[in-house]
Amino acid sequence: MKENKRKTGTEYERKAGDYLEENGYEILEYNFRCRTGEVDIIARDGEYLVFCEVKYRSDAKSGHPAEAVDRKKQQSISKCALYYITSRNLMDIPCRFDVIGFEGDTMTVYPDAFDYIGG
Repeated sequence: MKENKRKTGTEYERKAGDYLEENGYEILEYNFRCRTGEVDIIARDGEYLVFCEVKYRSDAKSGHPAEAVDRKKQQSISKCALYYITSRNLMDIPCRFDVIGFEGDTMTVYPDAFDYIGG
């Protein structure tokens, strides 16, 4: 089951990445992992470095996909983003955190969905 979920996650991450590229983003990395967590997509959107979390729900029974990006998940993504920009000496580049939710095949993009959460 877990492998099937991973396959589904990868499929929707690619759909999200395709959408972002069609809208002028440059995809830098998929599934960036570090000690503190993972970021699904890292991209450039103009001057911004964008850290994207992609969430998929087959239906509304499990809640809205964006609701799954709770404070704990935001903190994990924030720490991973900090590691990414620090390790690549990108501290002078403005960043933002986007969430891309899929409910079935309906995609919703939430630009600047949350602020950096340190700690």
